[in-house]
Amino acid sequence: MDIALGAAVRIRRRTIGMSQEALAEQCGVSFQQVQKYENGANRISFSRLVQIARALRCRVVDLMDVLDTPDAEAVNDLDLLTRIRTPGATDLLAAYERLPSEARHALVQFLQSLAARSETPRNRAVA
Repeated sequence: MDIALGAAVRIRRRTIGMSQEALAEQCGVSFQQVQKYENGANRISFSRLVQIARALRCRVVDLMDVLDTPDAEAVNDLDLLTRIRTPGATDLLAAYERLPSEARHALVQFLQSLAARSETPRNRAVA
């Protein structure tokens, strides 16, 4: 749950374009502490969560929503949060959002074909 909450904080922070340093300053902690919160290495106390939500201009429940879903939905949310933490994922998503819908559709088809090719076992001749 600490990892999911930390990921929700990271997603919100990056969505509004705030740096870890800026969030840390507004909450009175070091940016390293913010990193630990976002990675789930340190648990976020409720009072700190209130500070974080205020700094991120959202409600506490907006950050905790990922924790308050039925099990199947929670698994999907955690999977999405894990994927978003992949280096470059949020940059890719930001660029994707700026594309017109036709270009997004074409890009998804292209990426799916690349992924399908990489999953197909290659036939290798045995010498």
